[in-house]
Amino acid sequence: MVFPGYPGNVPSPSADGPEGYTYAAVLLRPAEVGAALREIRFSGWVGAPENGWLPIVTASGAGTVAAGRRGVVGVASFLAERLGGTVLAVRVRADRQLLLAVWVDGEEAGRYLSDPSREPGAEEDVLDDPYGTQHAAAFAAALGNPSAAADLAELLSERLDTDSMIESERLSRVLRMFGLPTWLVAAASLPKDIPTGPSRRDFTRLGAGRPGPLGRLLGPLLNVTRKRRPPPPAVTDPPRGGQLDPWLL
Repeated sequence: MVFPGYPGNVPSPSADGPEGYTYAAVLLRPAEVGAALREIRFSGWVGAPENGWLPIVTASGAGTVAAGRRGVVGVASFLAERLGGTVLAVRVRADRQLLLAVWVDGEEAGRYLSDPSREPGAEEDVLDDPYGTQHAAAFAAALGNPSAAADLAELLSERLDTDSMIESERLSRVLRMFGLPTWLVAAASLPKDIPTGPSRRDFTRLGAGRPGPLGRLLGPLLNVTRKRRPPPPAVTDPPRGGQLDPWLL
């Protein structure tokens, strides 16, 4: 499988270079999210609706960004339960792992993780096989393009050569497949302007669920505690390898 080039001015990590970027976002059908985000003291950015979707970028890609040790998955789950409709959570970790999770009318439709072995704290027997590829049809239907189910399943099943590929490229293809904002692959640029995407003026920045000076004051204070309390693993039942019989060694 050949992936398209990574958009924007963000360089791809090389085999011998540093790992890539970590970022996360929630996409949902336009809704009034202000009260819900204040309730959980969310920190991040709320963008303008685009192609029928409202983008919410988390202040920390893989860390806790809301009350209750909520990372991007926890925030998406809360919004799905509170607001209904279709909600998508995406997360790229160091450009080596892609997470997708979808909710429809408050119920989770499925969760995908490209490499469970890269979750922090993963045990040695956790495999690097993609997890949740069987949800591709449910994802495609929820995101408005059910005919893309087979192509999405093939894309999600691919094990990337991490020496030459990055997960932002896979995510970029997923976003294009469903008409979602492709600039999300450069979301790590915030609070600066996003290459090939919106400027920072197009976002409302929230700290502890509050905009403006109060948010800029409360957000960093909460972040001190949140750094010590990361969110739970994205999956609790990752695929594991069998143990070798010691008599065979």
